[in-house]
Amino acid sequence: MAAIAAVLCLACTHAALAAEEAPPPGDDIVVYGRALPQIGTAISGSQGVVGYQDFENKPLSRVGELVENVPGVIATQHSGTGKANQYFLRGFNLDHGTDFAGFVDGVPVNMRTHGHGQGYLDLNFLIPELVERIDYRKGPYFADVGDFSAAGTVQFTTASRLARPIAEATVGMYGYYRALAAGSAGVGNGDLLVAIDGTRSNGPWDLNEDLRKVNGLVKLSQGTTNHGWSLSFTGYHATWNATDQVPERAIASGLISRWGNIDPALGGRTTRLGLTANATLGGTKLNAYALYYDFRLTSNFTYFLNDPVNGDEFQQADRRGVFGGSVRHDFAPATVGSVPVTFAVGGDARWDHIGTIGLYSSIAGTRSGTVRQDKVDEYSGALYAEGTAALTGRLRLTLGLRGDVYGYDVDARTLPVNSGKGSDALFSPKVALAWRAADHLEFYANYGESFHSNDVRGASIRVDPATGDPAERVQVLVKARGAELGARVETARFTASLVGFWLSLGSELVFVGDGGTTEPNDATRRYGVEGSLFWRPTDWLTLDASAAATRARFHGVAPGATFIPNAVSNVISAGAAVDFGKGLSASLRLRHFGAAPLIEDDSVRSDPTTLVNLGAYYARGRIKLGLDVINLFDAKDADITYFYASRLQGEPAGGVEDRHIHPVEPRQVRASIRFAF
Repeated sequence: MAAIAAVLCLACTHAALAAEEAPPPGDDIVVYGRALPQIGTAISGSQGVVGYQDFENKPLSRVGELVENVPGVIATQHSGTGKANQYFLRGFNLDHGTDFAGFVDGVPVNMRTHGHGQGYLDLNFLIPELVERIDYRKGPYFADVGDFSAAGTVQFTTASRLARPIAEATVGMYGYYRALAAGSAGVGNGDLLVAIDGTRSNGPWDLNEDLRKVNGLVKLSQGTTNHGWSLSFTGYHATWNATDQVPERAIASGLISRWGNIDPALGGRTTRLGLTANATLGGTKLNAYALYYDFRLTSNFTYFLNDPVNGDEFQQADRRGVFGGSVRHDFAPATVGSVPVTFAVGGDARWDHIGTIGLYSSIAGTRSGTVRQDKVDEYSGALYAEGTAALTGRLRLTLGLRGDVYGYDVDARTLPVNSGKGSDALFSPKVALAWRAADHLEFYANYGESFHSNDVRGASIRVDPATGDPAERVQVLVKARGAELGARVETARFTASLVGFWLSLGSELVFVGDGGTTEPNDATRRYGVEGSLFWRPTDWLTLDASAAATRARFHGVAPGATFIPNAVSNVISAGAAVDFGKGLSASLRLRHFGAAPLIEDDSVRSDPTTLVNLGAYYARGRIKLGLDVINLFDAKDADITYFYASRLQGEPAGGVEDRHIHPVEPRQVRASIRFAF
């Protein structure tokens, strides 16, 4: 499997050489990324590029599944479609984004001190057809990224222009409708791209999801890759009803169906408006952004455990502005002694002005009380430097150092004793060695340190607002250390990589069922092996696969309590794309993630999940027809499984410990038509 995913990387390269200059939709542009050569430039065996052609004809159930183009990453969902996905990578249940950093056109997407979960990574504002390339890097080995990057980093780059304007409509089972219109035109010496995308869906749930989502993108750009600029606006708004995870006993007893719910008043809404500016001036790259964000979510994970009369339903809210930017300068190659050297310096800054972040009790979707409401300002700055020395014609050494400083000001409006100010800082060294043993074979050795930030409300807290008990504070920045050995093989039609990794965190963020959020836990260690493959044996067939196996444990805890809940031990993905000629093509995708412990003693485990998706496409002239079958074999697996105590009406006051599942959606068919003007 590892070999297969690596092979995909190679076939995509052949076309990705044009990807940086030409946008994907609306023309027969080959924009492979997985085939782009990495030997000679990469510093690890687990980084790569995915181009539009790599995923253009892959069925997507949800936008967040774009991250599954990164070998070893799984995206699931335990709630409504409008909510950020759950992510899994290298033995992490990353919840909604902890330890997995995401960027779009250079703008960080993860939310610090978020109302629902730390590092919240909501990619629903992306329009898949306008993603030009995906750059991914795993591990803490790169100096230009800091917060949330311990497990990996993914960078999405959107197109600047289209070969032709396009209009696309999709209809599917369970009330699924989607429409997209996008086009670009020359404006002065530049290009103006405009796109709007709308989705309606009810889903298979007994309670109609009633998803209403609108995305928009306007992007003005000018110049070339080395000397140019762009200014873009993104807009996203969504509302939805949610069917969250439910206790298995409720399904088994017939109280609800597999698609049923315990609380029908759950759901949410999100609004995201962003401005982004990017410029490249020779060796200098500049980025600046401003973002408005408004989020509300109603949940109920324990039903009547804490409040037998009114129930345990609660709301979370987050309204903020985010402002920041980054700069990087790559100096011209130089020679130190007789050693060729490249050197770069950079930095970034960010300010989250959180006007309202709150947790509220609610009844039937209406707020009934305030548990906690705060105003928070969180700001950070970072500087980094990295240099690469060609020790020999085949041996490269890369050294990097990053320094981060965080500050915060928490105004606890409902319980002033929890207000506070503070700061934290740390340095993160990096070192990488790359040896090109042969023209088509390269070996890598890496060590690096990084971190994730904790919710700063946990750094200033003194009293638990729900119970009134004294509360334990957490540190703001939690260090991660990692090491990796890897190898990569590249030929004209085949690419494969294999790595072994180790990763240690000073504190793990773990999901807590009765709070519906994450909390810091003990230190952890992970060991694993990961492989990927990409292969184009012929011009009409492309194969890819990836696989990862990880051992994840808490460190420094009592024997018998070392297993990390929801730490998936193995992940497999594979696919085949066939071009039958005369405009007819097809894609088959396999996605599997294994069983995982659900509590620390491993006495309760989740079941493995395996899904297969099929897509068939026909293009003739300016028209393209598509037919996607999601969950081809109608698997009855779970998208996510948790284990905790909850209480249904009539059950004992202490509740019942049970597995709570969110099932994968049943087989469904979606048909699309695209017209290029």
